[in-house]
Amino acid sequence: MARKFLYVIATLVVLVIAAFAIYAIWGMQLIRAVMVPREEFADLAPLPANAYADAKMWVARPDIIQNNPALWTPAGVTNPALPQKAAVFFIHPTSYITTFGDAHWNASLDEKEADATARRFVMSQASAFNAAGSVWAPRYRQANYGAFLTSKAAGDKALAAAYRDVVQAFAAFLAANPSGPLMLAGHSQGSRHLLQLLREEVAGKSVADRVAAVYAVGWPVSVEADLPALGLPACARAEQSHCIVSWQSYAEPADPSAVVESFERKTGYTGKPRKGTHMLCTNPITGAFNGAAPASANKGTLDAREEGQPPKLLTGVVPARCDTSGVLMIGEPVDMGPFTLPGNNYHVYDYSLFWGNVRADAQQRLAAFLQK
Repeated sequence: MARKFLYVIATLVVLVIAAFAIYAIWGMQLIRAVMVPREEFADLAPLPANAYADAKMWVARPDIIQNNPALWTPAGVTNPALPQKAAVFFIHPTSYITTFGDAHWNASLDEKEADATARRFVMSQASAFNAAGSVWAPRYRQANYGAFLTSKAAGDKALAAAYRDVVQAFAAFLAANPSGPLMLAGHSQGSRHLLQLLREEVAGKSVADRVAAVYAVGWPVSVEADLPALGLPACARAEQSHCIVSWQSYAEPADPSAVVESFERKTGYTGKPRKGTHMLCTNPITGAFNGAAPASANKGTLDAREEGQPPKLLTGVVPARCDTSGVLMIGEPVDMGPFTLPGNNYHVYDYSLFWGNVRADAQQRLAAFLQK
């Protein structure tokens, strides 16, 4: 009987090891097979012209006092008294992740699980900016996660439909904030929309002069093929304002090939190919273009592993080094939770890894902007 039990245990161990091996080798292929919607794309009807006048269309905005996730701060962190604050437009990342027959190309605005996840993202990401400004984070009919995993035209159509909502929200944001400094930020899908917004709605227009900084985190930006069309340079140092910050986090050994291949397949905002160009990597600890920094200089990583408890801010845990590939290396894998992607990709945690530094960075860039 004991021997039979040991055989069962041994078999289970072998199956678990095999499952991990399959995921390591074919992880992205499996994810694509499960996540890409199978339905035909159907275009979305436009939102009403005044849709974003309604507070219900926002995850966060200054007049939402109760249950505003962007106002959250970790225990022990307080907001400094600044002479002037910015209005912050934050586009949350993909929170609509469904599988097989349940997958639609775009989330509906009454998708409760996607909305709840978006709120968690705003809490852990956009909250880093609440010391520098009042955060406005729109709800929008975001593209499904599967839209990024396919070469089907439907994926691009889903992203274009989501972007139209973002443009409408941005117009409402500007109407509510007709003067004063602005900060624009996003993550992942949000940063993808943010870059297009910069190209089409900000660059070359008077509103560009009001932009203190742009945080296009978790989405590749080409220094040569994108930046010249976006109207703002890369942030070269922490004291610089009116510039763009971007990084993508990986532990070592890292395999960023999926991101690099996708990046190189597409044309940049200048119309030039991205292949052979450099990805923008801002070191979030130093605030400088490229370079390295030790874990001891990390002002705070959000630890959200304790279920049912708010995240805690831990200092000196994670280092940062911009690699020659253009991605940000964080050293050996660190336990942030269950959402690390294949290739040691810490995409989900791009902000959480450096929350304290992003917070300080935003205040410093705003101060530099106001001095001008």
